[in-house]
Amino acid sequence: MKRPVQKALVLAVGVVVLIAGCGAPEPPSVKKSRLIAAENRQLREELEQRSKEIEKLKERHDREMKEQEEVLAKCLEEKETWKKKSQESIRDQVKGVLDVVVEENAKLREENEGLKAQIEELQKEPNRGEDTGK
Repeated sequence: MKRPVQKALVLAVGVVVLIAGCGAPEPPSVKKSRLIAAENRQLREELEQRSKEIEKLKERHDREMKEQEEVLAKCLEEKETWKKKSQESIRDQVKGVLDVVVEENAKLREENEGLKAQIEELQKEPNRGEDTGK
């Protein structure tokens, strides 16, 4: 009788070892699920990190755009200032030349009037050259 008891004991110990000791091997679907869950966690962390990086880049881009807009506004303002200075300079130069031309024109008109008066006076006088020759 010792034999069946020994066999039963060995069988019981074997069953207990299989169930509790080493643990039953997990079915492939449970392993896959755990791997997928771990990978999902990692992907979520990476996605969150990328989202933070994108947000930082957007802030940097907005800041740089604002700076560029300020620089553009300043350049346009300087351009307008230079344009006004250029127009004033040209106006001053033209005015100086125009003043000289107007003054010269007035002198020439006076001279022209004087010459016209001399011509009329000479035409009114009797022919001097003809009288002396007779």
